[in-house]
Amino acid sequence: MAATLTFDVAAFRTQFPAFANATTYPTLTLQGYWDAAICYISDTNSGRLMGDCRSRAINMMTAHLTALADIIAAGKTPGYAQSATVDKVSVTMTPPPVKNQLQWWLNLTPYGMQLYALLYVRSRGGFTVGGSAEGKAFRKAYGVF
Repeated sequence: MAATLTFDVAAFRTQFPAFANATTYPTLTLQGYWDAAICYISDTNSGRLMGDCRSRAINMMTAHLTALADIIAAGKTPGYAQSATVDKVSVTMTPPPVKNQLQWWLNLTPYGMQLYALLYVRSRGGFTVGGSAEGKAFRKAYGVF
């Protein structure tokens, strides 16, 4: 049975100095974002993402969620403005040209971009969620169509 990782606030604040202020970012708040982050990235230390890399990935997701919360709390909409009009206020938001919604969502903060790069490098061929890998192939197993 693989061990599960726990939140280390000191290591998190060292890795991400933007969240070092304990008054602005209390430990309980960061713990809440870490708990949300493990809904996206398992805290079970196994697979291709192990040890320090898994811990860093979960911390990057925690930083991403915290930064998104800060953007929303400031009254801003996460995303990229395509156009803006001053009179009768009109703003058009558009996602950047990326392959999927996860990549778009992670590109909203620098921490998400770092996380996407880490997951991309570690996945070596992509992640699959459910189903068999041959379902994505041109042919079925053993050359049967």
